[in-house]
Order: sequence, then structure tokens, then C-alpha cells
Amino acid sequence: MFRTGPPILTVTVLRKFSSALILLWVAFGLVACGGFLPKSSDSRHNQPLPSAVQSALRSMGSSPGEAMVVRIFKQEKTLEVWKKTSGGYKMFKTYEICAFSGELGPKVKEGDRQSPEGFYTITPGLLNPKSNYYLAFNTGFPNKFDRAHNRTGSDLMVHGDCSSRGCYAMTDNGIAEIYALARETFKGGNKSFQLQIFPFKLTAANLAKQAANQHLSFWKDIKEGYDLFDLTKAPPAWDVCEGQYIFNAAGGGALNPMGPCPAVVQVAGMAEKLAAEDAAFVTAVDSEAQKASRIAAEAERLAASEVAAKERGQAISGFIGGLGSVFGGGKDEDVVAVMTGKPSPTPMPRLQR
Repeated sequence: MFRTGPPILTVTVLRKFSSALILLWVAFGLVACGGFLPKSSDSRHNQPLPSAVQSALRSMGSSPGEAMVVRIFKQEKTLEVWKKTSGGYKMFKTYEICAFSGELGPKVKEGDRQSPEGFYTITPGLLNPKSNYYLAFNTGFPNKFDRAHNRTGSDLMVHGDCSSRGCYAMTDNGIAEIYALARETFKGGNKSFQLQIFPFKLTAANLAKQAANQHLSFWKDIKEGYDLFDLTKAPPAWDVCEGQYIFNAAGGGALNPMGPCPAVVQVAGMAEKLAAEDAAFVTAVDSEAQKASRIAAEAERLAASEVAAKERGQAISGFIGGLGSVFGGGKDEDVVAVMTGKPSPTPMPRLQR
């Protein structure tokens, strides 16, 4: 006798399995063409990089598995991804930040709704594949510097969506690509990547505009790391000593965050760059002061002009009023006659009804 039950069940299972494979193939095909998996998909964290992104990486002499650096600029509302090439790190792509919370300046305490600033190290354990905001990675706040200054806060993320309570929201599309780049970097054998978060591009001119800001000393502290990356096109090693960031410290081992700082490894051209930046900052501050002085002087001139105009108006009004009193009670037509030398026009008689 032939058994018909099991074969029918097997065919049914195969059909369901085949349908699932087809759906998965279609989904990943859409991703490869530039689409992305919906939030309801449990595979959204594994979606491959779009073919266009992979091609762009090859064109710049890099690959998905190469090391990367992420830089965030609050004021410009941009997130940059830099990838390692044979000629150093090169900027691969800029993503618009959809939302961040707070003002320019670092996060200080839990609940202040400030987005953090500083240097952070992102490891695979900080990736969140099941984020309520599509996908995310934790910034690692508070880091060693933050803890040394008793700064508090938790779950400060770079995530999808477009709302923020101390995080950086990149939209679902944006974080899908950024997350995939991070994942592939780790798959390539890199144990971490550096996240640099700045209030704005730390140029001397931009810092001069914030010369009176309470966070100026902190921004000048992290500017050294900013300048090192700009000069060498490689992420500087960072640590904390004497309550400040230190970059490319000589020797090995972790430093006491409040202990004395060691010497730093000298980078060719860095001393000259720092001296030039300091001089440019002084010049820019002086220029900003002169600009503020000119604005204040112009405002004072305009205010004086308005006062003078008001006084002239009052004088003319008083003069005309005086003439009116001289000519019998201050009738307007008498004043006009005196001022013009012509008799006032005779008013039209009213019709008698």
C-alpha cells in the first residue's frame, strides 16, 4: 500500500518554505537596489549595504570591511562617515541629522535633554539591532572624561526616526545605511570605531564667535583632537588626565583621569598648526570685538537720530501751536495764512434745510 499522508504534508511544508524564501529573496533584492526593510522585519539589522554604496566605497579605494570614523556636527546638523583607504581616511558620505535635542554644549546630567559632545569608542556591543527607533548604536556616554566630571546620563543613541531626547535621530533610511556600515566594519575585523561629536566645525573663526560661551575651554580641549584628525587623516588615540582630554599620549596603559598628564607623541606639523590656530583665534576674537563695537556704535547713532527726529517734531509742533495762540485762539486757517502769505479759503456755506 502506498501512504499518501506524509507526502502531502511534505509538499505543503515545502511550498511554505519556498514562499518564505521567495519573500526573503525579494526583500533582500529590494535592499540591494536601494530600498530597506520595514521596522516590522526581524532581519533589518542584517540587510546588506545597497550595491550603490558598495560601488562608491570601491571607487574611493575602500571597502565595507575597512575601518571607519564617524563625526557629528551639531550646528551644521550633519553626520560624516569616513573610511580608511591606502592614503589615509577619506570622507565617504555626509548624512543630515533629522533631530537632536538641547543646545550647543556637552551633556552634563541625566534629564537635561542635551546631546553629548566629545570623543567616544564604539564597539559591537553598543549596536542595538532591535531598537524602537528602527536601528541604533549607543554613543558610549558617559565616557571616561564624562565620568571624571560626574556627568550622568544613559542610552544616548544615534538612531532612526526624527525625534530626540538627548540622542541624534537620523531617520530610518539614514540609520539603516549607517548601521550597515558599522556592522560591516566590525565584520572586517575592526574591534571598534571612533565617534567624534562637536558643537560645530572647530575653526578659529567659529570658536571666536563663541568666545564668551561657558563651554569655550571644553571646546578648545577637544579641538586638539579635531586638528589632529584634520592634519593626519587618522583618528587620534585619546585618554583623560588632569580632567582633560589628551591625544596620542606617550607610553602605554590607561591614565588616571585626574592624575598628571604624560608627554604626547609629536606629530609632524602639529605644533605649527596649533600655533597658527591660536593666532587665528586671537585675530578672529579681535575681529568679532571690532564688529560688535561697530554694531553698538551704529545702534547708538540710530537711537540718537531717532531722538533728534522726535525732538525736531516736537519743536515744529510747538512752534505752530505758538503761532496759533498769537493769531486769535490758534485757528489752523489763521496759521496757514501767516505761514503762506495767502488768505485762507472761504469755507462753503451750509445749505439751509
